[in-house]
Amino acid sequence: MHRVRQSVWYFEAYGWKPTVVSVDEKYVEGIVETMLLNSLPNGLEVVKVKAFSSKWTRKIGLGALALRSLYFYFKKVNNILKKKPFRLIYFSTTQFPVLILGRYWKWRFNIPYVIDMQDPWHSTYYQDKPKNERPPKYWFSYNLNKWLEPIAMKRCDGLISVSEAYSRELNSRYPNLKNKPTSVITFGAFAKDLEIAKEVRSSITIDNGSHKNIVYVGRGGFDMQPALSLLFSAFKAGLEEQPDLYQQFRFIFIGTSYAPKGQGKKTVEPVAEKEGIGSYVIEHTDRIPYFEGLSLLLKADLLFIPGSDDPAYTASKLYPYILAKKPLLGILHPASSARTILEETKSGLVCTIDESVQVIYETLSSMLVSIQENTYANETLWPVFEKYSAKEMTKRQVELFDKVVN
Repeated sequence: MHRVRQSVWYFEAYGWKPTVVSVDEKYVEGIVETMLLNSLPNGLEVVKVKAFSSKWTRKIGLGALALRSLYFYFKKVNNILKKKPFRLIYFSTTQFPVLILGRYWKWRFNIPYVIDMQDPWHSTYYQDKPKNERPPKYWFSYNLNKWLEPIAMKRCDGLISVSEAYSRELNSRYPNLKNKPTSVITFGAFAKDLEIAKEVRSSITIDNGSHKNIVYVGRGGFDMQPALSLLFSAFKAGLEEQPDLYQQFRFIFIGTSYAPKGQGKKTVEPVAEKEGIGSYVIEHTDRIPYFEGLSLLLKADLLFIPGSDDPAYTASKLYPYILAKKPLLGILHPASSARTILEETKSGLVCTIDESVQVIYETLSSMLVSIQENTYANETLWPVFEKYSAKEMTKRQVELFDKVVN
């Protein structure tokens, strides 16, 4: 959603006039943030579709928005394409079942379609994981994805992905993609969002009086526990070696679960307990609105990004963290694209999950000292960072669109 929300500001400048089709927010479960709608440019054409009520679909075990809205997307877009000519259909969503409609619309209206792969669709990542580490309804989603993905991918005319690993896997799975325009395009940095966040008050209070705060806003998960274990082990060493320094800091992890409010399973605090620093870590599993999350980044003393043990994982929250202009520490997979970006732009300090606790401890200590002594200086290379802006990322999307239609 954020890819499109940011890109629509620039599409017309590059010769493309967008029409956005999305589900009416009254059919969306969980948090609906009207400020996101207010951040869209004036004059953008947005067509909203219905969805079946989850109150009824959950009786047969189906609550996913993509499945509830699929029929209504089919009807609405059919009517749009009958009345108005379009050059391209662009799918940029993680509600993957909707993507199968691209094949039908291509067949019926002879319109090419491009897929933006922001997460893996059909993935074997959890196949060798214990049941307690698998997402809810894993068996159903795994088999559904395995069946639906080929329907969309075998007739796709262009592929965008946030990770080189995603592109490689899809190209190996679907040989037809090898002759189609393909581009790896990360999410873009959108400074406008940070300006909006300055005016937002969060429902979560960060206490900056009695101690300083190390903050992370984003999902948790078992795949991030190697990075968390390293961090917490290093922090424990700091409490033993430099207690006067380390006792000034606390960790706050926010929005770590995708589960409904109050039903999230903690995946951060158990690691902290295991490493012996449970009293220094607070985990809020409930998701919070996007701009509230950004407002908390602006209030933090130090920002932390834990990486996944999956090298293909791309930290979508990376750019807001950089734009917050706070001290920033990442513990990432050595092959992570986030690691490359942080090092290239010099916007934070980076360690990897294959390094020792001692290396993490020394890096963390240097950052905490700079915060304590108020000597931290942001050294981000902003001219280098500009190539990761939403405007530049939109330009790259459009370059692929042009190749597809030409």
